[in-house]
Amino acid sequence: MIRKIVHVDMDAFYASVEQRDDPGLRGRPVVVAWRGNRSVVCAASYEARRFGVHSAMPATRAERLCPDAIFVPPDFIRYRAVSRAVREIFQRHTDLIEPLSLDEAYLDVTENKTGLPTATRVAITIRQQIHDELHLTASAGVAQNKFLAKIASDWRKPNGLFVIQPEEVQTFLPPLPVARIPGVGKVTETRLKQIGIMTIADLRALEPSQLEAHFGRYGIRLYELARGIDHSKVIPDRPTKSISAEDTFERDIRLSETEDLIRRLAEKVWTASRQDGRVARTVVLKLKTSEFNILTRSHTPPIPPESCEELTAIALFLRERINLEPAQRFRLVGVGLSNFRDAEGLQSPLFE
Repeated sequence: MIRKIVHVDMDAFYASVEQRDDPGLRGRPVVVAWRGNRSVVCAASYEARRFGVHSAMPATRAERLCPDAIFVPPDFIRYRAVSRAVREIFQRHTDLIEPLSLDEAYLDVTENKTGLPTATRVAITIRQQIHDELHLTASAGVAQNKFLAKIASDWRKPNGLFVIQPEEVQTFLPPLPVARIPGVGKVTETRLKQIGIMTIADLRALEPSQLEAHFGRYGIRLYELARGIDHSKVIPDRPTKSISAEDTFERDIRLSETEDLIRRLAEKVWTASRQDGRVARTVVLKLKTSEFNILTRSHTPPIPPESCEELTAIALFLRERINLEPAQRFRLVGVGLSNFRDAEGLQSPLFE
């Protein structure tokens, strides 16, 4: 049976929420970011994108590209609330929802709850409900698997819908540049170009063994995607793999100056972890040097941390395992929890 997958992607989500809630921002270039030398862009409205502004760009560069941009500090509490409202609309149609972030998700509508005859009709209805009830726009892609639906949702952005029918796959994919494949970032794209692979058609010309020699197991994945093959299922509510928080300093600082921030980040991570019914066994400390080198240290104690104080103590202990010159300066620090396990499975026999 051919599955019916919809990928829904909210348009310029954070910036669109700001423009919706403040009429004075509508039609103007909005950049969601804190101002400052170390800040990065969280989102940019389409008016700002015309100037080359995009997410993850340094805020200072965004300001140079678009001097008239209106900078709005992010409000993630509000964005999460809107994301939950979008999720409620999805749930009217299917329970098979796999969120990728606050602003996008896969939906398996092979069998939908509303009795609509096609996946295309489901996508149309969802987009209309988002527009009517939340006053926001979303783009959607419809296809037989997650890989193709992801490509399709980006095809007519913003506020668009694109459908890839099963019989169209083998003519639709070959002309596309390899960068269109979700997961092929700049590094992989460069490596592909170095061996003469510019388009998906070029990718199809290689045998699985050749791609595996260059890219390991991911080479087999590329071989399949180039042919539109993707057997991955829509998995509702994937368990959290990690919880983390990080911050970039206004100025580069020495390792000895990081204690206060590590304590604050540990408290934030601990508070967030209390909302998960599982227990995290591993504590991770992340640091980025002034030269942009990333260092991570982790520790899995025999007994998982049972309080914020224990988490903080382990994070500070990990800091002592950074063996660099005392004069070395850092621009970012992060604290995280990972290696989650069900609490029941970690109980001591004493309590069984």
